[in-house]
Amino acid sequence: MRMNERVVIGAVAAFLMSTLYAPNALAHCQIPCGIYDDHARVETMLEDVNTIHKSIDLITELAGATDPQSQNQLVRWVMNKEQHAQNIIDTISDYFLTQRVKASQDDYAERLQRHHAVIVAAMRAKQNADPAVVEDLLAAVEAVAPYYPE
Repeated sequence: MRMNERVVIGAVAAFLMSTLYAPNALAHCQIPCGIYDDHARVETMLEDVNTIHKSIDLITELAGATDPQSQNQLVRWVMNKEQHAQNIIDTISDYFLTQRVKASQDDYAERLQRHHAVIVAAMRAKQNADPAVVEDLLAAVEAVAPYYPE
């Protein structure tokens, strides 16, 4: 095998490895590909809210336990709550605010405030284990949902 062939094979292998084994992106691409399902992203955020709610319920249930298995599960539920709140933050900031909320919209200020409220509510859900905080997050997500009907 010649040196040029080895270089080409190496480059192809590197390309395949980087594309096949690259981590999945959590938000949609930021190019105008035209493949969007805004409503599905809202539904996914609502699923994240439900997961946060369940996580808080189980965190509360496990809070007084001192055995190693309960402590392990407690940590796992906290991490789960954090991740789902972060998913919401990422969806709003990386998808909706960068691609769907535009300064040219007549109700731009209102849309911006409502989307920002989702981010703040998700941040508070990360910081708290209070079910009332999840209710605020749910209300914030539901407030942006009408912008993205089925």
